[in-house]
Amino acid sequence: MNREENEKMRPNIILINCDDLGYGDLGCYGSKKNSTPCIDGLARDGLQFNDFYMASSVCSPSRGAMLTGCYPPRIGFGSFHGNRVLRPGDELGLEKHEFTIAQLLKKADYATKIVGKWHCGDQPEFLPLNFGFDEYYGLPYSNDMCPTTERPDRPPLPLINDMEVIQEQPDQTSLTERYVEKSVDFIKRNKDNPFFLYFAHMHVHLPLYAAPMFIGNSRNGDYGACVAAIDWSTSVLVDTLKTYGLYENTIILFTSDNGSRNDFGESNGSLRGTKGTTWEGGLRVPFIVHWKNHISSGISDQLISSIDLLPSIAKIVGEELPKERTIDGVDQSELILGRSKQSHRDTFFYYMCNTLEAVRYENWKLFVSRNRHSIEFNSADPIDENREVNELYNLKSDPGETHNVFSEYPDVVKLLTQKIELCRDDLGDVFTGQLNGNVRSAGFVSDAKPLTVYDENHPYIIAYYDKNEIG
Repeated sequence: MNREENEKMRPNIILINCDDLGYGDLGCYGSKKNSTPCIDGLARDGLQFNDFYMASSVCSPSRGAMLTGCYPPRIGFGSFHGNRVLRPGDELGLEKHEFTIAQLLKKADYATKIVGKWHCGDQPEFLPLNFGFDEYYGLPYSNDMCPTTERPDRPPLPLINDMEVIQEQPDQTSLTERYVEKSVDFIKRNKDNPFFLYFAHMHVHLPLYAAPMFIGNSRNGDYGACVAAIDWSTSVLVDTLKTYGLYENTIILFTSDNGSRNDFGESNGSLRGTKGTTWEGGLRVPFIVHWKNHISSGISDQLISSIDLLPSIAKIVGEELPKERTIDGVDQSELILGRSKQSHRDTFFYYMCNTLEAVRYENWKLFVSRNRHSIEFNSADPIDENREVNELYNLKSDPGETHNVFSEYPDVVKLLTQKIELCRDDLGDVFTGQLNGNVRSAGFVSDAKPLTVYDENHPYIIAYYDKNEIG
């Protein structure tokens, strides 16, 4: 595909990023409990990837990595003052010189909007309009970071329009519908020019708040209701594209920021582990690419990562990436568009905060260390508290990582260990004390403060949320 062909096509792009949706939560990935007919249809008519990885198993580093095409330590997103994710009022966020998918598409004259969860910094300097987005409507961080009946001392959850907090403590059961309304309006206003819509769901992050209609029809409780809300919202976007004659010129990318928080019977499918771990269930997530009449349907087992989206989209729209900043993603446009069956990636590194825990090379995965608490994710667990491990898994024959074959393949261990050492030299590794590398710092502001302060006299529609689960 040459530059002229790319410029002539300039497809609209919708990137749907769910929150904590697991590898097994969609019908097309094997779910028997959740109802996802629209998403299953996109997979059936498009490309479904079985070996797609986010660059982190928790939200802030995962989202920052996807937008910038970099492993989290590269952009200073390994950890945040001892926390795994950014907190309300944090003085850290995405650094102003980082280059995002939205900035790339602005260069190509796209209209750009993010709807939903940002979680790359909540201070004014870190909000989406500073990183290539024309418009923003949503929550700056996770929907559990708010006052509840058991945690009334937290700042109220802010709903933001562009740069302004327009409501505090919104009714979470109605947020997905409001997000859809804003998305439909954006598509309608930009039907005559190329657009990029980044729809970042709050579902299925805890606490689970879904509209009554979804709860009433769910076979899987509130969790299934939230999955159904994701599918419904996708169906509205598809219907809107068809209404305005845009369906055949829009690439729809569907994924999740990390694996499921818990295994709700099947949420991570046959994969081991959960969100917050470097087992496959933490980072391997659904990825579906749909472009009507441009992509032949199929299923791919090729290795691909979210950090590959930035260079791949650059190739599709015919734009150059900045030369002065190292990125870790590789151009996978031919694979994404179904024009090649071969990935340009054979290696993927699994970081937990700033510690390198494992590497995948082809179908082999070598663990060299593991967080002492990484059996199941708990946000209160200490970070960078690791022990050495010697584990090797063949992910093709053993995707559930149940049979350690470390002692059986010394040559494979040696090869993957060499890759681990090269990565440590480049990105660092707290566990082995390699703190220097070709990395950049996160953004910093000296006068950070929460966007909201609880006022007992304010007429909140929801004074304290009644669900106290933490995701």
